[in-house]
Parts: sequence; structure tokens; C-alpha cells
Amino acid sequence: MASTRRTSSGPCAAWGPSVADDVRVRYFAAAAEAAGREEETLGAVPTVGELRAVLLARYGDAMARVLASGSFLVDGVVSRDDSRALGSRVDVLPPFAGG
Repeated sequence: MASTRRTSSGPCAAWGPSVADDVRVRYFAAAAEAAGREEETLGAVPTVGELRAVLLARYGDAMARVLASGSFLVDGVVSRDDSRALGSRVDVLPPFAGG
């Protein structure tokens, strides 16, 4: 009879993401133009404020203009609070006009 035992050297998916996991950052409109890309994966960045600092250091004045009045969408929830903990995905949204 063949063995049905399974082995795995990787992490168990049931445990979910840990604090040290990477953050997927997606950029839209002017934010994508400032970053020169539509998305990237960054190493562990714990808060919105620390992500803001990383983006400013990487992309300079163009990103500073976007972030001055834009916002972050953290796992589906809009945030401008620098102390907000990040999840696995963050969208960088420029300011939007209109109604």
C-alpha cells in the first residue's frame, strides 16, 4: 500500500502572514508616475508613516506632491494616519477631483 503521508518544508498556509512578511504596494495615476511603476513589493514596513518615509526617500519630490494630499488604502481601508499598522497590501492613491 502506498504511503499517504505528506511532508512540507515550507510554512503552513493556515498560520497566515507574519509581521515580517513583505508588503505589496500598488500605485495609481500620479502615484504610479512618481514611482515609475504600478506596483512593487517592499520588505517589512510596519506603519503608514514608515511607508511614507520609504516612498519619499525612494521617489523624492514627485512622490511628496502625491502624498501631500493623497491617501493610503491599507487592506481595503483608507488611511492617512501615520501610526496605522500595515497589512499585506497597500494602495497609494493620489488626490481625486470630482464628485
